[in-house]
Amino acid sequence: MLDFLRHEGIDAQIIKRIEDFRNTYPVSAEMAGRVPAPKYHYYGKDVWEKALTALISGENLLLVGPKATGKNVLAENLAAVFGRPEWDISFYLNTDAASLIGTDTFKDGQVSLRHGPIYQCAEFGGFGILDEINMAKNESLAVLHATLDFRRIIDVPGYERIKLAPCTRFIATMNYGYAGTREVNEALASRFMVINMPIISRDNLKKLLMAQFPTLSEKYADQFSDLFQEIRSKCDSAEISTKPLDLRGLIASLSLVKNGLSAGQALEMGIINKSFDDFERQLVSDIIHARIRSDLSAAELFEK
Repeated sequence: MLDFLRHEGIDAQIIKRIEDFRNTYPVSAEMAGRVPAPKYHYYGKDVWEKALTALISGENLLLVGPKATGKNVLAENLAAVFGRPEWDISFYLNTDAASLIGTDTFKDGQVSLRHGPIYQCAEFGGFGILDEINMAKNESLAVLHATLDFRRIIDVPGYERIKLAPCTRFIATMNYGYAGTREVNEALASRFMVINMPIISRDNLKKLLMAQFPTLSEKYADQFSDLFQEIRSKCDSAEISTKPLDLRGLIASLSLVKNGLSAGQALEMGIINKSFDDFERQLVSDIIHARIRSDLSAAELFEK
């Protein structure tokens, strides 16, 4: 990952501080399996430098942005860059204080605390990825307040207070407009450094596609990048919903083509069928077929 940062032109002083961080806080053998090995890289020098500097400075991060801006990809990449074990914590209807910190359990003849992901993250100096934090219930947020601010503690009634390891960081993600989401209150927002995630540029999308498929023809890397940008443009102008704006679906479609499907079949599964409205599906199909031939095969897409 550090070689990737150098290749992206990240400031040498920032990389030096990351190396110092990793040397100061080595990962135990017990936790080595939790250090992520990202399948995808995040591309965007400015965002990288902001995020890295914030984490080096001991701050927590809140990544805000619309769909397909790479929030979760960046969060995983950051844990890998710093060489820290990662805990993925999704906020949904049933997420409460007990599921975050831990619950009482009967073990070896006595009641003990079965540690939850926030507790383990604090104990082992991990990076906690707080996914869709603006879906969290109030009691979950109350747990996070003392954990995320200058106190850096978790106080569990009936048990000892735990202090966060100095290398513990939390990276939250959120976007507006999804069902069940709401505004993040000021008290929570003040505990984060906030990055508004930019839309992935055409050039960075092409880099991503070429990194995932090194044999992909440059001509078609350009075409698929342009296709995604056109779908985004249609979403921005409210001609279609954001359902077909699926970067994972685009990448998965290329994998399907590589493994034998035609481009038309693959894009139908990965992009077109993400819409459940017949009229919108036809619009998306027209956008795709205007750029990509339905019978395009792996032999044409990928160079030997």
